Amino acid sequence: MKQAVSFTEGPVGRQLYRMAMPMVWGLLATMSFNAVDTFFVAQLGSDQLAAMSFTFPVVMVVASMAIGLGAGTSSVVARLLGQGKKSEAKQLASDTLLLSLGLSALMMALGWLTMEPLFLLLGAEPRLLPMITEYMSIWYLNTPFVIAPMVMSAMMRASGNNGVAGGLMLAGAIVNAILDPILIFGWGWIPRMEIAGAAWATLLTRLVMVSVSLYYVTQRLKLMAWPHRHLEGLMASWRSVLHIGLPAMATNMIVPLASGITVALVASHGIDAVAGFGIAMRIEPVVLIAFYATSGVIGPFLGQNMASEYHHRQDQVWAVVVKFCLLFGLAVALLLWMFGATVVGWFSDSEDVKAVAIAYLAIAPISYGLYGVVMSVNASFNGLGHPMPAMVISVLRVLGVYLPLAFTAQWLWGLNGLFIATAVANVVTGVMGYLWLRRYLSGTQQQAAPALSRR
Repeated sequence: MKQAVSFTEGPVGRQLYRMAMPMVWGLLATMSFNAVDTFFVAQLGSDQLAAMSFTFPVVMVVASMAIGLGAGTSSVVARLLGQGKKSEAKQLASDTLLLSLGLSALMMALGWLTMEPLFLLLGAEPRLLPMITEYMSIWYLNTPFVIAPMVMSAMMRASGNNGVAGGLMLAGAIVNAILDPILIFGWGWIPRMEIAGAAWATLLTRLVMVSVSLYYVTQRLKLMAWPHRHLEGLMASWRSVLHIGLPAMATNMIVPLASGITVALVASHGIDAVAGFGIAMRIEPVVLIAFYATSGVIGPFLGQNMASEYHHRQDQVWAVVVKFCLLFGLAVALLLWMFGATVVGWFSDSEDVKAVAIAYLAIAPISYGLYGVVMSVNASFNGLGHPMPAMVISVLRVLGVYLPLAFTAQWLWGLNGLFIATAVANVVTGVMGYLWLRRYLSGTQQQAAPALSRR
């Protein structure tokens, strides 16, 4: 049986790097799902690209639910393992997987029932609805295979097995990249499916991923038992996970909410603007991979180091994270400023489409360093079992800063105003979130100091 890895010993910087690097490659592969889909769909034409761009906020809602449930699972399981409670961790993991299947069924039903009205609300033209419906009617079948693997990946991260989680993501991306052109354009006896082919490629890939993940978690980690047979035990497990998971879901769903509103605002500038914005939205997650990986590690790290004697490790890891976010964010901004136009050109030949994507990738990346800080701050609060600040920060970022600025800036500077609003929101909440977390950590450490001194 593979053992859980401890975050409570060893050099902090080296350990963070060792645990984050497999996630970088894995997440790079996973985020490339959408980028690869977009690349091949873009070859079909601007209408198909715009149709797929309208689906982005909805796809992100499902992903946000998965990320939130994964955050709750990772936080609770990491703390149980840190306390040596392996059997409790196994039981909670099983109960959470059952919860993920129930939520998946709910999301699928809601998706199918609201498909056309939802995309009309997002600003899609009626002529695009057949293509959007063709894609999403298949993609919604994918919902359980998005949420369940995320929960199992959280179990792997909580037990310190990031390398396996990252490897599975990488393998899935390779399979998706192979299937995409075959199913979209047809090959041999396989018919040309166009935009529906991208959805089928994702569904088949994630079906393989969930099968392999389930085998590893059950057979190798032995981190799975039968779910509680009594409702009381089941509800107790769900409450402990949802205490973190629900605020984390709300935190992450704020992003697709803002994205949906932004898509509707961009749609007022025409279909080419939506297509260009869609390209930028597929490129952005790929270049932010290192931040996603860091936030995926820091939650379990802080969760396992909650005991008083390990508080110095919490300070050390945050010093490393802030320095990394700011330096890496600056590097990404410079690279996109120099090569953004080249990358965008891989997706489209339309000058109008490219102009929008290039503008976004020239403005928003200025703030990526502090956006990375926001991600890690939210993951830290979740990992510490204190999720409400993360939700407040995310709500404030979108509803308190971004949206008011977006409406005003668009009126003043047009489409570029939306991108300026994104950058300002990242900067403001990045600074605020960091100061809030430092104050919280200092407070908990001061409360624990007298008890530690009496030992």
